[in-house]
Amino acid sequence: MVSEPAGGAQGAAHGGVPDPVTMERLRRRVNGWYAQAGRALPWREQDCSPWGVLLSEVMAQQTPLSRVEPVWRDWMEHWPTPSSLAAAAPGEAVRAWGRLGYPRRALRLHEAATVMVERHRGEVPNTPAELLALPGVGAYTAAAVASFAFRIPEVVVDTNVRRVLARTVEGKALPHVTLTRAESDLALRAMPAQRHTAPSARAEANVWNVAVMELGALVCVARGPRCADCPVADLCAWNTAGRPAYDGPPRRGQAWHGTDRQVRGEILRRLREQHRPVHRSHLDGAGPDPVQVLRCLDSLVADGLVEPLSHNRFRLPA
Repeated sequence: MVSEPAGGAQGAAHGGVPDPVTMERLRRRVNGWYAQAGRALPWREQDCSPWGVLLSEVMAQQTPLSRVEPVWRDWMEHWPTPSSLAAAAPGEAVRAWGRLGYPRRALRLHEAATVMVERHRGEVPNTPAELLALPGVGAYTAAAVASFAFRIPEVVVDTNVRRVLARTVEGKALPHVTLTRAESDLALRAMPAQRHTAPSARAEANVWNVAVMELGALVCVARGPRCADCPVADLCAWNTAGRPAYDGPPRRGQAWHGTDRQVRGEILRRLREQHRPVHRSHLDGAGPDPVQVLRCLDSLVADGLVEPLSHNRFRLPA
């Protein structure tokens, strides 16, 4: 048992470097909290396949999990393996994506499934490098799938992780607007030092990856953090400093109404509802500005999300 000296976390970081003893206390508390309070999600079940984990990570990018779960279940019912998705038309993936947003992710998943069939015998590859080589899989997703599906203790850094570490270790209200090298280094130092050599540290690191994300999603939220419910409130440098206000560059929320994203989404909605090609006139009312609608339709064609046909007709890609 690691002794816990008094005094909170004011001395937890020196130039952004967490003190090992403090980090051990943070990990133990957060992991214990997760064991009691973590959400029961299907992709966290022990019998969930690596494919199910990969789907969940791609779907959850910039999307609330409450919206992800029903779509995830539908995909797993229709396409329980990479091979089954690769055998379907790309347009069916876009149709089943529904209103999750950023529908190019559906196409990238279809492309990734095709690559898995061609290069990995229809299986999700089990190394970070091979995962990163899949279409649409970036550094975060590759690390997350390696950790959650294959128990490889990669460093997993998302917005929630960055916010928890910024507050608990650095004493900041919010992290930088975009991921910095310093934040990546901080997340690395927050992991158990022996995570690649000691089985217990490996297990601790993989639990920490999901537990710290869950803490950021449920308790250490961006607005209105629930510090009274936080398992590490007394260790948090930001909380013990009186929760000083954010003093960084302005943080602007993403607009939606009237944007190209909204119009693109409406065009795709209209195409999803039709199981046959539609004339362009069927899409004209997708936005208030006809020029914007045409521009968005052109961009969807360029992205491969819409397939143009003869006689001014359009459909989801076959």
